Amino acid sequence: MLNVHDIYVNYGKSRVINGISINVHEGKKLAILGRNGVGKTTLLKALMGVLPLEKGSILLADKDISKDTPHLRSQHGLAYVPQGREIIPDLTVEENLDLGGYAHTKDLAAQKRKVIDFFPALTDHLQRKGGVLSGGQQQQLAIARALMSSPKILLLDEPTEGIQPNIVAEISRILDRIGNEMHVTLVIVEQNLKFARKIADQYAIMQKGKIVSEGAMADLQDGTIRKYLAV
Repeated sequence: MLNVHDIYVNYGKSRVINGISINVHEGKKLAILGRNGVGKTTLLKALMGVLPLEKGSILLADKDISKDTPHLRSQHGLAYVPQGREIIPDLTVEENLDLGGYAHTKDLAAQKRKVIDFFPALTDHLQRKGGVLSGGQQQQLAIARALMSSPKILLLDEPTEGIQPNIVAEISRILDRIGNEMHVTLVIVEQNLKFARKIADQYAIMQKGKIVSEGAMADLQDGTIRKYLAV
């Protein structure tokens, strides 16, 4: 589904991603783990086309999207939920959802009904401005907005950051449903190891812009956690 081969990414003259290769199969859930500052967000931005590649290639369903703009990557089936949610606070929940779907469907109403079914916490707030929602509701809105494009792969950057535990559990259930019922492949950057272990079936740990450990989540060992994730 998603094949990333030996990519390098810079911020200005600073090299941040140093030759990363990952393969994510259709329907899988990959958690990208690592301490702060190792390049996890940069990797997602490179996958979405927000940052250009210096070298390497990205294939989505065997199509090379390495030089495509974010708009084209969205058309090909990538959707991105950035860290900090970045909903538009002065627009209503419904208007935020519409923005996510305008370029992807002619039947916004039908797509909204399909998407909102995953987010019962939003159903009573469609006419409220996004900025007055709680942090957990805003995160759910950001995910829902991304789903309006009917993506093949959903990229999520720290979806549990700053969210209380009961809402984290709800987001975990929602993402499971999305994966199973919408057949969306998930790539999740996450610091919350407990959440990552619950939601993902594969992991990749980053350090200094490289993948230093990867495999089945069930095989992630305590020694690896202490070496690369403990602070």
